[in-house]
Amino acid sequence: MSNRSQGDGLDRRRFLKSTLIGGISLSVIPSLYSYNREELDYSLDLNTPTKLYDGERCWCHPRAGIVPGAGENGNPRVVMTMNKLDLAGMDVFYGMYGLHTDDLAKTWTPPKELKSLAPLYETINGVKGPTAISDFTPKWHAASKTLLGTGHTVAYTPEWKVRKPRPRDTSYSIYNFKNGKWSDWQKMQMPEGDKFYSSGAGCVQRYDLEDGKILLPVYYRPEGKNSRVTVCMCSFDGKKLDYLSNGTELELNDDTRGLGEPSITKFKNEYFLTIRNDKKGFVAKSKDGLHFEKYEPWRFDDGSELGSYNTQQHWLTHSDALFLVYTRRGADNDHVFRHRAPLFMAEVDQDKLCVIRATERVLVPERGARLGNFGVTDVSPYESWVTVSEWMQPEGVEKYGSDGSVFVAKINWNNPNKLFS
Repeated sequence: MSNRSQGDGLDRRRFLKSTLIGGISLSVIPSLYSYNREELDYSLDLNTPTKLYDGERCWCHPRAGIVPGAGENGNPRVVMTMNKLDLAGMDVFYGMYGLHTDDLAKTWTPPKELKSLAPLYETINGVKGPTAISDFTPKWHAASKTLLGTGHTVAYTPEWKVRKPRPRDTSYSIYNFKNGKWSDWQKMQMPEGDKFYSSGAGCVQRYDLEDGKILLPVYYRPEGKNSRVTVCMCSFDGKKLDYLSNGTELELNDDTRGLGEPSITKFKNEYFLTIRNDKKGFVAKSKDGLHFEKYEPWRFDDGSELGSYNTQQHWLTHSDALFLVYTRRGADNDHVFRHRAPLFMAEVDQDKLCVIRATERVLVPERGARLGNFGVTDVSPYESWVTVSEWMQPEGVEKYGSDGSVFVAKINWNNPNKLFS
């Protein structure tokens, strides 16, 4: 990218930041970039369904799924779930909350505590303490006509400190759109043995096959080893999620914590996996969604590293193009924890496995707070949403303008997404 383009990008970010605080819709801001193809483009709108910051709590992990036809005038109901975070601790999630919209985000219900997704008390190694679910992602399962949410568990000591060693399971729940309630959460059973003692599907994107089987990425940590990732083949009948098998077990044995938070998608007959690591994000591809070639670092098309590290990336898949949503260094954001804001989206060159720099756009501006835990939802052939909240840690991020807002970045396509069903 030329120096002029880089400057334009930074000016755009500063403009977006100031106009967001002023309440101006992103849809009125012209794009500074254009695609190599003329036929696909999009505009942006930013919606704020709720916010929370009282010095002690804030929202985190807002992610949404749809129930087709359950909203107004044939629109889907969009159901969002999120955790309430205790700002005095580290990864302390006291409970899950939910809200929904039946009119494509014109109005939202107030957040309501989800009793069926509340922490349970379990005895682990002789000590009884709370186990919560978190990092939850709802997604419509077309074969069973079910909104299925998956995440993982966090086990705490009686004092609400994360247990070490850290047992973890994949958790799941099912939404009943008739009464607006989630089922009591359950754990997906993994093979016996110590390998999957600490494994879960937190913050991942799954891929549902036409026959109803699910490709569910998980990350797991064998005792004494770095974290690894694999994709599980699962069955789901509308009530029970069962592990069937798993594919390639990818690992990184260095001075980092290893690999985590994998997300999968399919585009043009190939599967793609994006992976978190402490130092850099990685990407791998596969012919069948289970067996992956060696992963490599995410890069821009000019060969430079993307700069996304120690946080998740997710896919936004349109029938005409594949996109990555991410955070990164080098965006006038050194004051943000792990550079986790602003939130970007850019097109991916699926053959070269790189991000096309000229297509990068800001979805949610930076206001001091991190935006690294987010979700992507296909709402209709013409709309995709990215949901995220301002995570109000560490103390003092509010001085840059953040206030604990939950954001819905609406991507409005000019051409329909033919993958939507």
